[in-house]
Amino acid sequence: MTGNKRALARLEREMIACLTEACSIAQAEIVGFAWLTHQVDLDDFPASLRVTWVFTDDTDKARALAGADKARMIALTAQALSDAGIELDHVAWHVRFDSEEACWRDHGGDWNRRLR
Repeated sequence: MTGNKRALARLEREMIACLTEACSIAQAEIVGFAWLTHQVDLDDFPASLRVTWVFTDDTDKARALAGADKARMIALTAQALSDAGIELDHVAWHVRFDSEEACWRDHGGDWNRRLR
């Protein structure tokens, strides 16, 4: 989506606020969940949007993805995006799961490189 960059930047700020709320909820509810982040190319929004949910270790991530927590994180993402005025047909396509343990193992803890 090209066009008004200022409006897109404002939308991204609102999305960050709403995702921060989702993160706080998940930290209270989901064992081992640590934090979340997002990446987006505003020139290719919303197709490029990716929300990454990060767990402390691979074991907690696997446990969460094997149970109801995966659906909960997707639902929290969908709600946060909706609250920010972003509607996606398939929210799950925009959601990724990772762990701090895997980042250290595969990228020496360099999240910028890992998330590229």
